[in-house]
Amino acid sequence: MVGRAEFSQRDTVLERVKGGTVKLFLAHPAFIIFGGVGLAFVMLTLCAFVLLQSRRDAFEYSIETSRNVALIAQRDIVRNLELYSLSLQAVVDGFQDPQVMALPMPLRRQVLFDRAATAKYLRSLSVLDASGQVVVDSVSNQALVGNFSDREYFRVQRDNPDIGLYISAPLIPRGNKPELSIALSRRLTNPDGSFGGVAVLLVNAQYFSDLFNGLALGPNGSVTLFETDGTILMHSPNDDQTPGFRPSEPTNLLAASVEDDGRMVAVESPDGISRLYIFKHIAEFPLVLSVGLAPKDIYAAWMHRAVWIGSLMLVFGLAFVGLSILFARQLSLRALAEAELQMLARTDGLTGLSNRRTLDEILDGEWRRANRSGTPLSVLFVDIDWFKAYNDTYGHQAGDDALIEVALTIVRCVRRPGGRAARYGGEEFLVVLPDTGPANALIIAERIHAAVSQLDIHHEFGANGRISVSVGVASGTTDAFADVAALVKAADEAMYQVKSTGRDKVLLFSKPRPSRALPAAI
Repeated sequence: MVGRAEFSQRDTVLERVKGGTVKLFLAHPAFIIFGGVGLAFVMLTLCAFVLLQSRRDAFEYSIETSRNVALIAQRDIVRNLELYSLSLQAVVDGFQDPQVMALPMPLRRQVLFDRAATAKYLRSLSVLDASGQVVVDSVSNQALVGNFSDREYFRVQRDNPDIGLYISAPLIPRGNKPELSIALSRRLTNPDGSFGGVAVLLVNAQYFSDLFNGLALGPNGSVTLFETDGTILMHSPNDDQTPGFRPSEPTNLLAASVEDDGRMVAVESPDGISRLYIFKHIAEFPLVLSVGLAPKDIYAAWMHRAVWIGSLMLVFGLAFVGLSILFARQLSLRALAEAELQMLARTDGLTGLSNRRTLDEILDGEWRRANRSGTPLSVLFVDIDWFKAYNDTYGHQAGDDALIEVALTIVRCVRRPGGRAARYGGEEFLVVLPDTGPANALIIAERIHAAVSQLDIHHEFGANGRISVSVGVASGTTDAFADVAALVKAADEAMYQVKSTGRDKVLLFSKPRPSRALPAAI
């Protein structure tokens, strides 16, 4: 069995086809993959843009929601504080009216306190004299026993004649119900301008707690009502910022809220949660309402939606890229199959060399080029000696193997640029050598002749007991031959001349010289 050489002419031709005409076809799969990746990237980019825009919308919506919540709470607080302030002012005016003070206690209480004492969150309305003793109280017809001059709401009114309405820090009132309350007080002034006492109204702090707990601010939201000096009146949810707490140093929120309404993002509570704060001033009162929304609550719905949409878009993008790769692979396989078919149509199925049809195209093209450039063109006609006898003796399979080995040997020996080998038919091969003169053509022919002999393929009827070849060489410019067919015929004639003179040789075709005419005998 004849061994294969280190490479096949079939593979060489296929590589040439791939590198040439099929290259454009093979470029398309790459374009498809790049296009698929590009489209997937665009899809993911658009999805990211939409999600980011949605996140921005969620933030803006939360700001608007916080403003609305703060506005609702602000109006409720203002309305109640104004009612309490009017009730307190009515007590002050009535207490300074001698006719009212001359009435019996039950009737005086009814005139002074009217129906204010029936308000849900109003704890009590009282009038204290200049010493801090209770003169009249909305709770009882009898004055309460005790002195309240130590209370801040009393001291502030006593020491500041022009303070007007004063809102105290949360306190625990004295009495049977020690519930956290906030005191609103106004100064009583004697006719001579001296301090005459204080009218004080106690509001149950539960009012603010119920109001704040009714606001929908998410699991981590917060509401704080504080005075402009930083004193916290009420905070929800309850934490270390208890009512009455006053920070030792002004906080960022306090500093930002003193001048006007606005917003800010800060960490203003011991729980360490960053919040978006919307703050509003409570009308003409020295109070600021702060509504805080945590980003984790603001973006909770958005995050859930973003995870689902982002995951689906990522899966779709990867699937799209995968389908692009699969489609590109199928297109590449199809292009290779077409290249294989093209190669089979242009090459010999056994040896992988160019077939007769391709050879005619090569010869025609090289002849035209040689004609334009005036360069020589050479053709080698190679025939395996006694090949029919080899087939009859060793079988057709051995004959095919021998043809393949000889074809590969010819290809290895033709190393000139543009040199091409083709199977002419049967055991005959043709080698086309552009830009090659007779001397170099003979060198290549001798190289082929020697290389085939060195294959040492046993042939009982061959020269020296092995397969050999007879090589005819024709070379010259286009002026030396009528056409390319004449050039091929000349190489064929040289090869047959070798066969007629013993085979296993190389011969250069030469035109017979015309015979000289002999002089006439005298």
